[in-house]
Amino acid sequence: MPAAELRAALHEAADIVADYLEDIEGYAVFPPVSPGELTRRLDGPPPEEPEPLEDILRDVRAQVVPNVTHWQHPSYFAYFPASASGIGLLGEMVASGLNANAFLWRTSPVGAELEGITVDWLREGLGLPADFDGVFNDTASISSLAALAAARQHATGNASQAGLLASAPLRLYTSAEAHSSIERAAMILGIGREGVRKVAVDRDRAMDPIALGQAITEDRAAGWLPAGVVATIGTTSTTAVDPVAAIADVCAAEGLWLHVDAAYAGPTALIPAMRGHFAGWERADSIVINPHKWMFTPFDCSLLLTRRMSILREALSLVPEYLRTTDGKDTGRDYNEYIPQLGRRARGIKMWMQLRYFGLSGLRARLQEHLDLAAELAAAIDADPDFERLAAAPFGLVCFRWRPARLVGREGEAAVAAELDAANERLMNRLNETGRLFLSHTRVDGSFTLRIAIGNIRTERRHVEDAWRLVRELAAELDGADASGRR
Repeated sequence: MPAAELRAALHEAADIVADYLEDIEGYAVFPPVSPGELTRRLDGPPPEEPEPLEDILRDVRAQVVPNVTHWQHPSYFAYFPASASGIGLLGEMVASGLNANAFLWRTSPVGAELEGITVDWLREGLGLPADFDGVFNDTASISSLAALAAARQHATGNASQAGLLASAPLRLYTSAEAHSSIERAAMILGIGREGVRKVAVDRDRAMDPIALGQAITEDRAAGWLPAGVVATIGTTSTTAVDPVAAIADVCAAEGLWLHVDAAYAGPTALIPAMRGHFAGWERADSIVINPHKWMFTPFDCSLLLTRRMSILREALSLVPEYLRTTDGKDTGRDYNEYIPQLGRRARGIKMWMQLRYFGLSGLRARLQEHLDLAAELAAAIDADPDFERLAAAPFGLVCFRWRPARLVGREGEAAVAAELDAANERLMNRLNETGRLFLSHTRVDGSFTLRIAIGNIRTERRHVEDAWRLVRELAAELDGADASGRR
């Protein structure tokens, strides 16, 4: 594509993105399409001949843009936030245009060195000591996989070379509230799901350190080789916080690797007043934080921090002859030796642009606004007799359910519990069908639970207030319909 044509096409693509973000509140948050419908519209024989670019971009506007799930929409409250700032989009465009595969220092010197700079900026902003270093991966799943590969190496001394047959069966420990990526990592690493022991939690759904110590003692006696513990700050279902300091004591006594999963909540450690939730994480061997969740970075970008880069390298490094450099000039870090993949994107470029644009103070201000909105929503739910909160809300997630007044006092009955679950599921589906917002759910103590996750960079107070108003309106409609049906 000639430069002049590329320039015009980039302007058109920029208009598509800018128009989308400007008009995003006009879209249904979840597109009104059924599975297979888009395939019927867009499929056909493969294009044998080139098509005009204007036809392609016209179809992008008409068929692609409206039919994503609109994660950028300010009323997207499902799962966890993953919104992209304008400067992040610009950084992504620059990095994509340069298209540097940053697996060696020499394949992208500026990519490698900006990665080191921005990892250190984030580490300092989060209040972690200087002995932490790190690397960017695509997702927390890969960051945790790499961290647990290091835990395996630490426990066995030579698993990367000899495999697992040379050791006793390995055991990892996490709570029943931990993310499924930990079990998935165990599957990939040869530890297996049976090698992951779920430790009991307390009434706040946080890991019980005493139960952890007992589990380790039992497993050693049974012939297992304990390898590592995964503590979570901000669990996926309810954002519970494990007592990391007490868990770190157990790990230190037992000689186990401690990995802290702060993929969602980690960015809030930029706010000094929030660091009580993170007490003890400075003692971890590794930590994962996802800037693409609550730091407004375009997907994908996951930060793995560790105090043991040398063990991470032992676990994952493999340097064939064709990757060796012989000119004596390459003294920078070759990041492929610290990650499961070889090829990798130069994520440091967009992080460098974004951190300079916002400054740590700008990020803190936006995070604090989200925390305040979540606290206000939690208070409104607590004040409404037809709703109840089912978990604490230390960060930006509020977990609650509709509890119609006619059922109050009867929750212990099995039939009533099933009715509450069904009513809340109907309410969630009805809310999502409106297109005005998008929610997801979990189960808390067995109960179907609605989740509103506040953290989109475009979310304002009016969006949260509108969401809460709609929740109450539709609950009242459904309650009236149920009452009519009973009559």
